[in-house]
Amino acid sequence: MKLGRRNDLDAVSFHLVMGVLALACIVILIAPTLVVLIVSFTSGFSLKFPPPGYSLRWYAALLDSWQLHFAAMNSFKIALWTTAISIVLGVAAALGIARSKTMTAKVLDSLFMSPLVLPALAFGLSALMLFSVVGLPVSPLTLVIGHTIVCVPYVIRTSVAALSQLDPVLLESSASLGASRLYSFRRITLPLIRPGILAGGFIAFMSSFDNVPVSLFLRDARTDMLPIRMWQDLEGKLDVTIAAVSGVLIVFTVAMMILMERIAGLSRRLR
Repeated sequence: MKLGRRNDLDAVSFHLVMGVLALACIVILIAPTLVVLIVSFTSGFSLKFPPPGYSLRWYAALLDSWQLHFAAMNSFKIALWTTAISIVLGVAAALGIARSKTMTAKVLDSLFMSPLVLPALAFGLSALMLFSVVGLPVSPLTLVIGHTIVCVPYVIRTSVAALSQLDPVLLESSASLGASRLYSFRRITLPLIRPGILAGGFIAFMSSFDNVPVSLFLRDARTDMLPIRMWQDLEGKLDVTIAAVSGVLIVFTVAMMILMERIAGLSRRLR
């Protein structure tokens, strides 16, 4: 009887502690976002919380901020190219390692995941040094290469998760009916793992668009990136327009997450 009460007490204590920790994490993550959103509607000329008044003046000012437009378009283009290449390479890698039990597949899986373990600043600096040695100047190409290396693991992970849920009997049945591997991939494998590919592509796009460490080393004057521009403006003049940009990015990210959840079931693919 005492043992049962003790087990119940342990369970209650565990759930209480985990609930408090989860609540604290949610507050720490969401509170700064809410502060930025509120400050973006300020009527003042400084980043002050709480704001002295509320206005849409800084969102209107974004329409005339050509430097932010230029940086945002660069970030969008680089993110699109990075996502497309990451999907091709990530799906190809996932097909090779998803069902293999060999040591080579395990080593390759660890190798593909290594960009997520390495410090981003260290990778950006080492990539810059490598491109300098081979004589490749910083350009949009180096940005795409650097972003692709750090974004491919996301596509691999979600694609592997989708492939692990694919019933091998379907492919065996397709082969027994005379279908080629390419036909089976196009008509069976690809449609079934498409939600996982879309989820990985979404994460890769957002990771590339918001990347600072790699972009900091591999960009030039022609490829001014939005996160870098925002950082420089905050560091130099504390421009309130940056709060409005942050508000737009927050709304855009939330909208894209909701859309991807409807299309691909993003939360299910990350389990």
